[in-house]
Amino acid sequence: MNPNRLISEKSPYLMQHAYNPVDWYPWAQEAFDKAERDNKPIFLSIGYSTCHWCHVMEKESFEDEQVAGLMNEAFVSIKVDREERPDIDHVYMTACQLMAGNGGWPLTIIMAPDKRPFFAGTYFPKKAGFGRIGMVDLIPRVKKMWETDRPKLMQLSEEITAQLRRENTLTAAEEPEESVLHDAFEQLSHQFDHDNGGFSQAPKFPAPHMLLFLLKYARRTGNQEAMQMVTKTLDAMRDGGIYDHVGFGFHRYSTDARWLVPHFEKMLYDQAMLCIAYTEAFQATGNMDYRKTVEDILFYILRDMTSPEGGFYSAEDADSEGEEGKFYVWQHSEIIRVLNPDDAELICPLFNIQKEGNFVEQATGASSGFNILHRENWLLAAAINNQAGREILDRTEKALAQLFTVREMRIHPDKDDKILTDWNGLMITAFAKAAQVFQRPDYADAAAKAADFILARLRTPDGRLLHRYRDGDASLPAHTDDYAFFISGLIELYVAAREPRYLKEALLLNSVFILHFWDKNHGGFFFTADDGEKLLVRRKEIYDGAIPSGNSMALFNLLRLARITGDLDIKEMAAKTARSFYAVVSQAPTAYTYFLSALDLSFGATLENE
Repeated sequence: MNPNRLISEKSPYLMQHAYNPVDWYPWAQEAFDKAERDNKPIFLSIGYSTCHWCHVMEKESFEDEQVAGLMNEAFVSIKVDREERPDIDHVYMTACQLMAGNGGWPLTIIMAPDKRPFFAGTYFPKKAGFGRIGMVDLIPRVKKMWETDRPKLMQLSEEITAQLRRENTLTAAEEPEESVLHDAFEQLSHQFDHDNGGFSQAPKFPAPHMLLFLLKYARRTGNQEAMQMVTKTLDAMRDGGIYDHVGFGFHRYSTDARWLVPHFEKMLYDQAMLCIAYTEAFQATGNMDYRKTVEDILFYILRDMTSPEGGFYSAEDADSEGEEGKFYVWQHSEIIRVLNPDDAELICPLFNIQKEGNFVEQATGASSGFNILHRENWLLAAAINNQAGREILDRTEKALAQLFTVREMRIHPDKDDKILTDWNGLMITAFAKAAQVFQRPDYADAAAKAADFILARLRTPDGRLLHRYRDGDASLPAHTDDYAFFISGLIELYVAAREPRYLKEALLLNSVFILHFWDKNHGGFFFTADDGEKLLVRRKEIYDGAIPSGNSMALFNLLRLARITGDLDIKEMAAKTARSFYAVVSQAPTAYTYFLSALDLSFGATLENE
């Protein structure tokens, strides 16, 4: 089969679709011109390379000749990697949430050639089922409406676009009050799962920024309940199947309330944010299990997720050999075969390894026959803080190392090896913070090597950042997250290494950031630069989702730079940023907990190096 236009792209996600029979375009003016010329709507599909349901939709629909034929007749089809173009993803994900009431990936948008959407959803099967319309029904229905009832579609697109613009309008500036921190704590305490840790039932996400806020709140107030919510959650995640006990690192989220059955992809940003959370929890508690967790995650990053030049790769897939999690799960018989009898007798009860498997298939409710390793016994966590338990711990680590050696012979999940400036900034922060707390100069060296790589390869001659590097190619304009997260990494690296040039680079990039992203009228930072591509709206992001928002991180950076340098202009800019978002934040504070951590710093620092 001949490839489509995506064959020339650098994104691993787009290249996955390069041999689909769908006549895909990348996001480019050529596609919009063709849609206008051919009088067709645009089918926009947004996803990322390690997304399980993106793979499912590709196999069911985009690789299917029937579906592809319908799409090619009805639409001009565009593929976007959300990790390469978060600016596009943010706009159309908000549109999906407005139209469909939810969001997720793959994100499916149908829109007019002028980029205004009139239909949105996420995953669609080939054929209808479980209350979800199928692609073979959806496409002819949209095609008919486009041909016979276009004014109705255009009216809908105008209404959605107007809503998007209203959503992007901030209320008047308000002076932040310390009471918002107490409100957030009270709301989190009501959301907290006292049995399993975390702040929801299933699915359950790590939400490290919530834990970081609670750590700061506990230090500020002495509130032991806040500290207990943190330690309960960190312990449960570290014990659970969401953690890879054999190869280290955290999976994306848990599909159940007990942290047992994960969605198996591994994202760089999760490793970074969880490292920071466990590092700060170690500072607060002295729990050596938290230190070991950080060291194991960073070992995984250096072993599997670091390029020869020092930059950090983006993610590892959930799927291998067409099955989610196949690389990570074990049959009881495999464990018995790999380990000697004494070690198997030790490992099986510690990690709840059972002959019939230790989790059930969600689709059937029957035992899977496989095991997800999770710490079922208090001995392991206790042993690391108890010298008498070292023998058990040493034997356990050696047995897990044997399992790792065997697992390495399996077919690995795909790795997304693009290097993103924003996610690398988070990982640099994690390495640099761990270097300070654990007195590990090698961590500072890793952070410095990554920072130097970005400064050398992901910066334009006029001093502006680029967003993505892969296969020798640095490209795509940087966004607020790139500047905010990378500046954070440079500040943390300056503190760790006491290398003045990193502070100088942070200040230089902060000046560029302010020049091109600052909202001169209302304060805060737009997601895209003043000379960036014009999308439906120029958004300002503040919601702290899987990672902090760029504005939350920028507020943190401004406060720290003001303290380090004594620059009153930077201090005033921090105050304006805090005021510009406070009215929104105070309405639902648990949605903005990293922003609240920055406010906590503005109300008075609890640690000098914050």
